[in-house]
Amino acid sequence: MKIVIINPNSSEAMTSDIRMNAQKYAAGEYEVEVFATPGAPDFIDSYEDATNAVFGMIPLVRKLEKDTDAFIIACHGDPGIDVLKEISTKPVVGIGEASMKLATMLGHKFSVLTTSKRSIAGKEAVINQYRLTDSMASVRAPENENSMEDEKASYLEAGRLALEKDGAEVLVLGCAGLTGLDESLMEELGVPVLDGVKCALMIATGLVKMHLGISRQGRYYGKETD
Repeated sequence: MKIVIINPNSSEAMTSDIRMNAQKYAAGEYEVEVFATPGAPDFIDSYEDATNAVFGMIPLVRKLEKDTDAFIIACHGDPGIDVLKEISTKPVVGIGEASMKLATMLGHKFSVLTTSKRSIAGKEAVINQYRLTDSMASVRAPENENSMEDEKASYLEAGRLALEKDGAEVLVLGCAGLTGLDESLMEELGVPVLDGVKCALMIATGLVKMHLGISRQGRYYGKETD
C-alpha cells in the first residue's frame, strides 16, 4: 500500500517534519511519500494562499495517481479537498476533516488548537462547513503567540484553558506543522489529543483495505464517469 501526503505549502522544513512523523506512525507497514506543493506559498495563511496552492496540487495528484492508493491533504483547512476528490479515483482525506470527525467519537465536545488568533475565525468556518459546530467547544491559539516561549508549553496552556474554561473533552491540533506534539500534550493533560496527519493515515489506510473510494453518484461526479 502506498499513501501520498501532499503538503499544500512549499515549505521543505514543514514537509520534512510531516514526513518524519508520518513514516514513524506507519512503522514500515505501508509506504508513505510526502511532497511539498510546487509554486505554492511558504505557508497557507489566507484564502488567496489556499487558492494558489490548489493550482499546484491538481497536477501533482494527476501525476502520482497511477501508483498511489490514497492521498492525504496535510493542511488543517483542507484546501482543495473537493476538487481533488472529484478528479482522483483514489480516496482523498483531509487532516482537518479526519481529525475533527474522529474527535466527535472520543468525547462530547472538542477544541481545535490553532497557530494564531487571526486564524480562529477561519477554523470556525471550516468546522461549520463540516457541520460539526454543535460538537465544537472552542478554537484556541496560544495567548502569547509571538513570544519565544517553548512551543509545547504554549500549546499546553491553550489546551488546558480549552478543557477548563470551554468544556472541551478532546483536543485537535489545528496545523500540520504541529505534528508530533500530540503525545506529549496527551500525557500532560490526560485527554485525547489528535494529530491530523496520524488521523488521516488511519482513515486512508482503512479505506484502501476496505476497497472504498469517493462516490460518483452525485456531488463528486468526476470526468471519468462522463
